[in-house]
Amino acid sequence: MLDSKIWKGVESLLDSYAKVNPEDKVVLAYTSDSYESAIWVCAALELRNIPVDRVWMAPIKDDSFVDRFISTLPSPKDITGRLLILTFERDTMSHTLDIATALSKYEKHQYAVFRAISASPSLFTDAMQALPEELSARNATILSRCVSAKYLHIKTKAGTDIKVTLDSKKHRWISNRGTTRPGGMTILPSGEVATFPASVSGIYVADFAFNVNTITSRDVRLHNHPVTIWIEEGRAVHYHCNDSLINEFLEECFSTHCSYNVGELGFGTNYGVIDAIPMNSHINERRPGVHLGFGQHNQDSSVVGYQCSIHLDLIARGGLVWIDDDPTPLDLEHIVSSEQPHPNNCRDEDVFSPEALDPNREDCCGILTNNCLLSLKSP
Repeated sequence: MLDSKIWKGVESLLDSYAKVNPEDKVVLAYTSDSYESAIWVCAALELRNIPVDRVWMAPIKDDSFVDRFISTLPSPKDITGRLLILTFERDTMSHTLDIATALSKYEKHQYAVFRAISASPSLFTDAMQALPEELSARNATILSRCVSAKYLHIKTKAGTDIKVTLDSKKHRWISNRGTTRPGGMTILPSGEVATFPASVSGIYVADFAFNVNTITSRDVRLHNHPVTIWIEEGRAVHYHCNDSLINEFLEECFSTHCSYNVGELGFGTNYGVIDAIPMNSHINERRPGVHLGFGQHNQDSSVVGYQCSIHLDLIARGGLVWIDDDPTPLDLEHIVSSEQPHPNNCRDEDVFSPEALDPNREDCCGILTNNCLLSLKSP
């Protein structure tokens, strides 16, 4: 059901993120599980008299998608504005190579790509309410204090107490803020700063939600049954949850090779996300606060010496971050926007094409397994 808040989020996508104008040529690709999102965006474009071509796609594997997609694209010499590509999927981010190959005939300044995962009403009612300029300023605040740091001490009201060692000369920082760059793909929802921690030790309590790169219909909210992880030197050595089904889920996840490694230290900055939603989603991950990602890391394969098919984000509400010897912590729920420009030495996506893991795999940001999807069904 389309309501005013969804519509406001759709308009935010078009006006604040994509910055669509009447000269643009719009192509919208969507999977069946995201048809509502596609309909809402198409309706908004049509009300603006901006024509849009729709392309259906099957997730992960669709041998005919590339031909259907290319057939909608104009000749580079016929573009007067921009070629604007919008894609919507719920659990996956598919056909990355196909889209990149199709766009390779254009100059980088001729097109912009926005790829949405977790397509749902909440994408618009929550995540799209935050503006990219504000997300960029909040991300810049975190980066300005953390990139040069060596140590972090992080606490949350739920009981998290971890100490983190950083090596920013070796491990790149990632800033997802909803802004575009020539030739890039902007991932939605936005609002996150992340890196690979050189070391983590302590107790971590996830009391908000989890997000895992598998298909699951389980309710991912953790506010009634937080997950506690004991971490030593960057590895989970013990975990517990009062919910026996969540414990079984964790056992299944942590049984995968290298899945007990902390592969990501992340800080959510999307102030539009307040309450967790039941759906396994990146929306929850953007909530202001700290999250740890177990399993697959967010660095180039040559930097971190392992690969893992599982990436499990355990998300906490808020958090205070003490940085080196500075007595004033960052309050992750009340980040003051930086007045300085966002640094230009960070990656601007929080996902990597999984061809780096397996050349036969094309899903990005969503499911990273081949033909053996870990299916965690609701009880």
